[in-house]
Amino acid sequence: MKIHTLKAEPTRGWALSILKEAGAIRECEEHGWMQDRADPHARERALEIARREPLVGLSDRAAVALIRDVLDELGDTCPECAQEQSSKLAS
Repeated sequence: MKIHTLKAEPTRGWALSILKEAGAIRECEEHGWMQDRADPHARERALEIARREPLVGLSDRAAVALIRDVLDELGDTCPECAQEQSSKLAS
């Protein structure tokens, strides 16, 4: 039996696209992604999308877990922007 594994980057990219579509995250123009808490239902909407349309090769449970993991990695602010802001204030 041959087992196929999914590479981390494509699965993370899929999760980011679902989270963005649902409005749970937004992109920092310079650095990356951060959570967007403007819509309190966005997280649940992203999880529902993952359940209905899991990435090929993932079960619906694994897709939901991936969405949660990626979202939990992201903060409310871009960490690099926060560092830059702190540096400017210290100067």
